[in-house]
Amino acid sequence: MTDPASRAILWPVIAQVALTAAVWVALYVARLGEMRRRRIDPQQVATSRLAAGVLDDVAAADNFRNLFEAPVLFYALVPLLLLTNAVSGAELALAWAFVALRALHSVIHIGYNRVVHRFSAYAASTLCLFAMWLLFAAGLWQAP
Repeated sequence: MTDPASRAILWPVIAQVALTAAVWVALYVARLGEMRRRRIDPQQVATSRLAAGVLDDVAAADNFRNLFEAPVLFYALVPLLLLTNAVSGAELALAWAFVALRALHSVIHIGYNRVVHRFSAYAASTLCLFAMWLLFAAGLWQAP
């Protein structure tokens, strides 16, 4: 495996997975709580389209789906950084910024859900992710 300094890039990945797990828990606490409270038959929410029409609180479910969109590019990049020994201080800082901004996005989305605030966190996190990819590509371009 790579050196200990390079392995530090795995901690933001673990944090992103922990965020996804936390949102998953929030999703099921909200969904099951609402279904019990309103006596909704599970078959009434058999698909996401049906659930959106029946359930009032779908923010956690929407956010959980979001955690499998742009973050997929993060999960793809980290092994490439490790394989090419391209983990740098900048990549590590951007990785932590990405995860922190995704966490902020989730808190806003599941919390008060102000779209302008949520979009700002989303856009900033995605820019961090694209910056990581640009650094990686530049490193490959400059490599012998």
